[in-house]
Amino acid sequence: MPGMKELARRYRVADGEAFHLADVEPGDRGGIRSKQKAAAALAAGIGRLAEMQEKLYAQDRWALLVILQAMDAAGKDGTIKHVMSGVNPQGCEVTSFKVPSPEELDHDFLWRSSRRLPARGRIGIFNRSYYEEVLVVRVHPELLERQRLSPELVGPRIWKERYEDINAFERRLARNGTRILKFFLHESRDEQRRRFMARLDTPEKNWKFSNADVAERQHWDAYMAAAEEMIRHTATRHAPWHVVPADHKWFTHLVVGETIVAALEDLHPAFPTLDKERGKELKKARATLAAEE
Repeated sequence: MPGMKELARRYRVADGEAFHLADVEPGDRGGIRSKQKAAAALAAGIGRLAEMQEKLYAQDRWALLVILQAMDAAGKDGTIKHVMSGVNPQGCEVTSFKVPSPEELDHDFLWRSSRRLPARGRIGIFNRSYYEEVLVVRVHPELLERQRLSPELVGPRIWKERYEDINAFERRLARNGTRILKFFLHESRDEQRRRFMARLDTPEKNWKFSNADVAERQHWDAYMAAAEEMIRHTATRHAPWHVVPADHKWFTHLVVGETIVAALEDLHPAFPTLDKERGKELKKARATLAAEE
């Protein structure tokens, strides 16, 4: 079984110039053959994550933004549920971005995400994000009409301009203390079909299925092309992408979890140390409480 830090680095894309989505096999398990060992490693990682998150919160110096992008049924919800199961809810917030509201459409495409960014000391998780603007909107360019942009702003360079805006946005966040981790959960078309069938055949999962899911499958190739372009143009050293094989959910959870842990450990969060004056105040408070015995 490979080392966990090695696993966290294996699927990292910090320079997307030569990236090809076809180079990542959705069914890859990174050399891990034992699901049980992977589950044990994930449990250990969750313990480390809880410890790091407590220190991050106490130190109040850094924020962590985790972005999850994927096709439907790739496991975004399950990944959040399993990986973040040990985190204190007070220090973590999940935002699921749905179809933009009229108010959101009246602002620039980064506005609604900006309002949900994590504060220092917190972990913010975006279940989908502003990257929908270069994925769904690119596959369905008619959605641009709802944004009521002036015609002269919607030219052949609009996607390149949005990549530039995203890179500038993420660079500003990084320079102000937000560590950014971006994950593209890469599932195969066959595996998505199997998961859709499971939703249809299992009454308890029927609520997860939408007819729109089947319609979007007809645009699979266009989505893969858009995802590859997105990663090529927005993978940077300060905001890398991690293209994670997603046909085996247990493996996806392990990779995402270890990548988050590695990023937090890289920040070296620590509990604040007290200065002499604060130490004296605490000593005095202790004496006052002890006197009540």
